[in-house]
Amino acid sequence: MSKLLLHVCCGPCAVYVAKKLLEDYQGADLKSAPTLFFYNPNIYPFEEYQRRFQTVKTWAKKENFELIEGRFNQEDWFEKVKGLENEPEGGDRCPVCFRVRLEETARTAKENGFEFFASTLTIGRNKKAEVINPIGAALAQKYGLKFIEADWKKQGGQEASNQLSKQENMYRQHYCGCRFSVRN
Repeated sequence: MSKLLLHVCCGPCAVYVAKKLLEDYQGADLKSAPTLFFYNPNIYPFEEYQRRFQTVKTWAKKENFELIEGRFNQEDWFEKVKGLENEPEGGDRCPVCFRVRLEETARTAKENGFEFFASTLTIGRNKKAEVINPIGAALAQKYGLKFIEADWKKQGGQEASNQLSKQENMYRQHYCGCRFSVRN
């Protein structure tokens, strides 16, 4: 029996994926509910970061999920995506951003005795599982972990996430999160 660290980007993405993982893996491979890991140094401005984190924190407490907040280091994130500022959402900047967040998730999982890690990222309508899952799989190999590959938006996942987040009256953002994805 193993533990799972789930990278979450926001409450609406977490609400479905965390429950789905609990349903699919509880009693089979996992000895406990997934631990949520909020690591998103890409979110801009900081007030938006705080709002998204508070949404996740409130829901996690209500549902009895353990929550770890990763270190917010936006300067480091900006350095990693330097030169990609003018890329459109879904362009070359996004895989770099996914890698930054998934690598920190994998590192944190390894350091804290988790065997599995996963991410809510693929539930987003503009987040491609065929881009995200290979990054997670490569990092799993690098860190000696198992990555749960999924396209959470499939088979009604995105609709279920939308419905659950509305039922929970969660804050829903209107852009991916980074400064370059903000819509005016």
